[in-house]
Amino acid sequence: MAANKNSHLGFSLISLIFLFSIPKSLSALDPEPAVWDMLPKYGLPSGLLPSTVTDYVLHEDGRFIVTLDSPCYVQFEYLVYYDKTITGKLGYGSITDLKGIQVKRFLFWLDVDEITVDLPPSGSIYFQVGFINKKLDVDQFQTVHSCRDGVTGSCKYSWKSVLQLPMPTNDIQMLITE
Repeated sequence: MAANKNSHLGFSLISLIFLFSIPKSLSALDPEPAVWDMLPKYGLPSGLLPSTVTDYVLHEDGRFIVTLDSPCYVQFEYLVYYDKTITGKLGYGSITDLKGIQVKRFLFWLDVDEITVDLPPSGSIYFQVGFINKKLDVDQFQTVHSCRDGVTGSCKYSWKSVLQLPMPTNDIQMLITE
């Protein structure tokens, strides 16, 4: 009889352990929210990234890696280039240490270094491009935009690379004629 009670007790303990482990296992099956759903949780508009995002990783410290299907362009108030891989650090109302996004201004492609919004929200979004801070209307970034594959001209050189590296004469002529 004592052996029977012990086997029931053992079975009960195993059942309880199994039941308490179910929610953990089921939560592991829950899919990660889409990156466009994640951005508003940080006070940012969902349309900052194009529709071609295939994967993203968000670390606990806010560092992230976003992967696109391929590099692409999106037309906002300015033409924006997205590299295949975008990295940075996500905080509430801001993205810092940004790599992989450029904006075309006049003849040059300029690296976007940081993106911030006012807290509390004011309807404006700010893009830090080098030492320039550009204020834009946030409405154009509320919806997720589709990419286009190409653009007239070239995104071959960023502003920093134009200043740092000597360019062949034919590439300088190409930049001038864009």
